[in-house]
Amino acid sequence: MNDAIAKITGWITQLTDLLISLVVLGIIVGILFNDPFGVIAGVGNLFSQIGDNGLAGLLVLYLVYMMYPNK
Repeated sequence: MNDAIAKITGWITQLTDLLISLVVLGIIVGILFNDPFGVIAGVGNLFSQIGDNGLAGLLVLYLVYMMYPNK
């Protein structure tokens, strides 16, 4: 049972790392080629929504940051 949980956790970690890399790649491509996929606009909308929610948005952002393990 512990092996299955460790395997699933490993998959989730790898998937998360892949998605973070894709977002960073999308931002770089957006900067170089005038944002053809809308990644920069999406990230901007996300941060504006967090800013609109004030302290609650900042608290949620902090909690998500604390849940992600530091390497």
